[in-house]
Amino acid sequence: MRITTLGPARIDSPMAGLLDARRTSEHYVDEDDRVLLDDTLAGITARGVPRDQLPAMEPCGPRRKIFFDPAKTRAAIVTCGGLCPGLNDVIAGLVRTLTYHYRVRRVVGIRNGYQGFIPRYGHDVVELTPEAVRDIATDGGTVLGTSRGPQDPDEIVDCLERLNINILFVIGGDGTMRGAMRIVETIAERGLYIAVVGVPKTIDNDIPYIDQSFGFQTAFSHASDAIRAARVEATATANGIGLVKLMGRHSGFIACYAALARSGADVVLIPEVPFALDGDNGLLAHLRRLVSDRGHAVVVVAEGAGQDLLGNSGEARDASGNARLGDIGLYLRRRIADHFADAGIETSIRYIDPSYAIRSVPANPYDSVYCVRLSQAAVHAAMSGRTGMVVGRYRRRFVHVPMAAAVSKRNTVDPHGDLWMAVLESTGQPVRFG
Repeated sequence: MRITTLGPARIDSPMAGLLDARRTSEHYVDEDDRVLLDDTLAGITARGVPRDQLPAMEPCGPRRKIFFDPAKTRAAIVTCGGLCPGLNDVIAGLVRTLTYHYRVRRVVGIRNGYQGFIPRYGHDVVELTPEAVRDIATDGGTVLGTSRGPQDPDEIVDCLERLNINILFVIGGDGTMRGAMRIVETIAERGLYIAVVGVPKTIDNDIPYIDQSFGFQTAFSHASDAIRAARVEATATANGIGLVKLMGRHSGFIACYAALARSGADVVLIPEVPFALDGDNGLLAHLRRLVSDRGHAVVVVAEGAGQDLLGNSGEARDASGNARLGDIGLYLRRRIADHFADAGIETSIRYIDPSYAIRSVPANPYDSVYCVRLSQAAVHAAMSGRTGMVVGRYRRRFVHVPMAAAVSKRNTVDPHGDLWMAVLESTGQPVRFG
């Protein structure tokens, strides 16, 4: 995957001394090496190309030569889209790496997403120093604020020029990265030397070519607590049913991992696997058998599952361009209640939707460390003059991914893969309902 650069890197990096004794190993990839896209012999063989033509990605990390003169570099940071655990950790990591390791003298935060660049909104910038960001990681959300929806890339680049910004760090999801790509195009059209580097954010873990997005571990950990609560409630009442709706518009990773973490779910429903409600092999009949046999049942459903049951065409869009979803949680609660009532079975349904509570929590220690490493990788890439790319971890290696590749498709749960197999083994549910 080719990464765009602003030009030759001719300036000695302040971090060059740290690299002199390092060699490629299982824990480190030299800047001249590459991380292969395929990790199996079958995959490599199927390419049918010479070794030097195998698809590969650049490794992250500091370079011996950099493009920007640190003493004359000005950087900006913006956060866009929905909240996610770890946003403040990324902001703090960017500021510390820029300041401590590269001696960049000015870092500013852009208020309230892409709106912060646009004059009519009237948002001022925030001066970011290591002292200013020292304690922000203890809180959820983002100290810079956020917003959804596109803004005029010409106005954004006008603002970057007025502020004398050389590097823009963009933290957001696929809509944000598509906006960043338009900013990169506008910068190139004007012949400017401004790098745009992204740290991709999605609580759903659906970014391709990246093992896990930051905040995901925190999210499914808290989601698993909701499953535990639902099971406790369901077992405490006669014929009790716990119903938990979790995040996952197009990808069911949070539902799968949360269910595996607690092993308390009897059924997991995800967008990748269609299901039917009615009939002897449908979900409702299965729940009735579970309640009859054991006295309770727990269902975990991702928010994007079962949209066909709601008659959702996917044409309606929100400000970020995402399809507006019907509420599958409330629909299931009603259908389950009606089914048991029609069968003459008295039941109690405990419905839990912890989505916004999960999005707003601080990152757990694992995600905090991951955020720090992503932010360091982003700074190294930007200072070396790379642009139009995001950082992430792939096959346990930190790599550079072109923005176009990062938004080219969605990472989804493979219905034939080992994760979904593990869920089926854990819940004991049928391979298909219907």
